[in-house]
Amino acid sequence: MASVKVRLWKERIAKGFMLLSGFLVTGSLFFIVGTILYKGLPYLSWEMVSQLPKGGFYIGKEGGILNAILGSLYLASAATILATIIGIPISIFLTVYLKQGSFLSRLSKLIYDILYGIPSIVYGAIGFSIMVYFGIRASLLGGIITITLLTIPIVVRTVDELLKTVPADLRHVTQSLGATRWEVAKVLLLFIKPGVFTAILLAFGRAIGDVAGVLLTSGFSDNLPKYIDEPAATLPLAIFFQLSSPIPEVQGRAYASALVLTIIILIIVLCTQYLAAKQKKHKM
Repeated sequence: MASVKVRLWKERIAKGFMLLSGFLVTGSLFFIVGTILYKGLPYLSWEMVSQLPKGGFYIGKEGGILNAILGSLYLASAATILATIIGIPISIFLTVYLKQGSFLSRLSKLIYDILYGIPSIVYGAIGFSIMVYFGIRASLLGGIITITLLTIPIVVRTVDELLKTVPADLRHVTQSLGATRWEVAKVLLLFIKPGVFTAILLAFGRAIGDVAGVLLTSGFSDNLPKYIDEPAATLPLAIFFQLSSPIPEVQGRAYASALVLTIIILIIVLCTQYLAAKQKKHKM
């Protein structure tokens, strides 16, 4: 009887901790989003998202953040495309061409797990070193190089995990028909196609929201980059610079910029959820 009461108390305590954890996480989310809305919404306007910064924008005068919005889209899109082109073949090689469970396979996946967890500032330092070696100045190209290095492990590990969900029978049937490894890989990619788009969106979301990786590599400019070797502004850097200002109006614009970035991330999350649901339905 006593043991039953002890188990019941343990269950109640565990349930209490789970509810508390859920409340803290959810409350933190609402607090962050609420703060951004409260402080940023009054400063958000069509002029702000459709105009380039004018003289004195960072001391409270007219202008907008169009340079940062488009700069972020340019950088994140190019880096995600490159990471996808490089990352998906690596995932196929690790899953299809390497013998599963072998030392090389386990070592490769361990390395990408480590790369996945390395802070973005480290990638920024690596990207900066590459730029110095090749004589590349702080520019859109420098930011693309750094963010590509940052997002490759995301694509590799996400696609690798998706390939693990493919039924073994599908691979065996394909191989029994005399298909080559490349043909097997194409069948597997078709099976996880919605999931691959999810991986791409995850990489894009990480790319567009990163600040440490581009702090030393992309530079900053009030103009739109016409060429890839010109400095490019990004939303995270625009938020950072505006929050550093002592002028309340500029700080309010920083929260408005954060709201724009949050909306972009929200759209990416919704698309990811849709594709994940589609992938789950496809499996069934």
